[in-house]
Amino acid sequence: MITTSAADFRETVPEGGRLLGLDVGTKTIGLALCDAGWTIATPAELIRRGKFSADLETLRSLAEAQAVVGLVVGLPLNLDGSDSPRTQSVRAFARNLAPLARPVLLWDERWSTQAVTRTLLAADASRARRAELIDKMAAAYILQGALDALTMG
Repeated sequence: MITTSAADFRETVPEGGRLLGLDVGTKTIGLALCDAGWTIATPAELIRRGKFSADLETLRSLAEAQAVVGLVVGLPLNLDGSDSPRTQSVRAFARNLAPLARPVLLWDERWSTQAVTRTLLAADASRARRAELIDKMAAAYILQGALDALTMG
């Protein structure tokens, strides 16, 4: 199941498991994980994209090792909320995650990279350090936004 609705996603995901956040780029995939109580998202790792089958196997191994019950994929919408070619690419990526047999929530990531970049600049991180951290921190930012929506109320 792939949805943009936090409520629909919540209904399909079993209780007591971790979620995996993905910031899908053209060259890398930033990953973040949350705790089983869905409290806090933490940057996890960075996958350098190669063949999709290899990327999928890396994601499968991580999902199994970390008891992941659902995936939150950042959706790069245009500022007006419309789709772009990049958005369509990420939607296709999400559809290709079907072999992982886990629900997928597509989450609006319009401001994630800018917010994380501001945080890293405020921390006086070097350009090289920012490049190393940006994608997995963006994945954590995306996942945290979804967690907050999933646990409200």
